[in-house]
Amino acid sequence: MKRYTLSHMDFTASRSELHDLLGLTGAEISFNLLPAGASVPFVHAHKKNEEIYIVLEGAGKLYIDGEEMALKAGDCFRIAPEGERCISASADSAIRFLCIQVRAGSLEGFTMNDGVICDAKPSWL
Repeated sequence: MKRYTLSHMDFTASRSELHDLLGLTGAEISFNLLPAGASVPFVHAHKKNEEIYIVLEGAGKLYIDGEEMALKAGDCFRIAPEGERCISASADSAIRFLCIQVRAGSLEGFTMNDGVICDAKPSWL
């Protein structure tokens, strides 16, 4: 039985969701591109899931719980499920970002305490 899924995303699409593309079972990941002057058309919150955003390129604004702040490439932030949020691109720059959605409080381990070194070796090691 294959223990991986390999696929390809269209980086020119306005939004690509990896849930169905990769058969994700523990997270939702989306790759997003808002053209200059565009905005997510609604403010939203979640019932159980926090969101982690990573701004890959461009600039824009984040609206969170009534506060607005500037965003630029390299910015990353987490929003609690209840946080009311919206993102827009600046008037003169598109914004490209990743959004990772996971159930708040569900992380039981991470690389340093969940990873296991294996004996297998790829050709480059």
